[in-house]
Amino acid sequence: MQTSDPSAKAQTLIEALPYFQRYAGRSFVVKYGGNAMGDEDAAREFAEDVVLLKAVGINPVVVHGGGPQIGAMLEKLGVETRFVDGLRVTDKATAEVAEMVLSGAINKAIVGSIARAGGKAVGISGKDGGLVTARKVERTTKDPESNIERALDLGFVGEPSAVDTTIIETATAAGMIPVVAPIGTGEDGHTYNINADTMAGALAAALGAARLLLLTDVSGVLDKEGKLLTDLSPSDIAQLRADGTISGGMIPKLETCVSAVEAGCEAAVVLDGRVPHAMLLEFFTARGAGTLISASQG
Repeated sequence: MQTSDPSAKAQTLIEALPYFQRYAGRSFVVKYGGNAMGDEDAAREFAEDVVLLKAVGINPVVVHGGGPQIGAMLEKLGVETRFVDGLRVTDKATAEVAEMVLSGAINKAIVGSIARAGGKAVGISGKDGGLVTARKVERTTKDPESNIERALDLGFVGEPSAVDTTIIETATAAGMIPVVAPIGTGEDGHTYNINADTMAGALAAALGAARLLLLTDVSGVLDKEGKLLTDLSPSDIAQLRADGTISGGMIPKLETCVSAVEAGCEAAVVLDGRVPHAMLLEFFTARGAGTLISASQG
């Protein structure tokens, strides 16, 4: 809500001051995607938020997805898409299109948005500067008739096996905001498409980030009555998964959060990217705006 009351604006800044001081010089890794990325107004607000973070001394690192855009380009180019157990199989042709869309069109659009908001961004992928070494994702599936587990080959789908943050640290020290496409090179020399949440979690852990932020299309983690759960620990998440409170696509997101927190990230947040300036509400107000996951609740 906009206000013309100068004292209200001053009060907002005073409320934010302890958070500016607490996070100055720290890294925030933000996974950006979903509906927010396709909406012009939301994209502009996101860029403004990222530029503000940089302006107050925080080092934001943006990791973006692009599944829908990859699917649209595959269809446009007539490249057949095959799914196994709901997961896209990434053959060589699909991997080439994914890299073109992620490292090209989407990455540079975000860099451009940040530039228009007054920031300096640099677009990279996990390939640049040896940022991310990938390994092939191994998945299994059960045969419904025999109940026997068998290997699932998803092609050139990878996950980070090693992270070298030199290029990110160099860019942030030069006043740049890194915008990272989730692509990596394997030790076998092949290019691998990496899930953007997984990529963001790996970078947050390697950077010892103050926050990993996963922007989603939901308000956060909800209880069985649909109420927002504002603070969770890894043991809370295990319990909520066991009793069925969390399910579906939220499970891998929370697994990413727990892995990042256990590997050196201070805390992770699942946040509704559709809410205007949700990042600023989460970081710089006492009430917060999403679900915060930390090693110890609170």
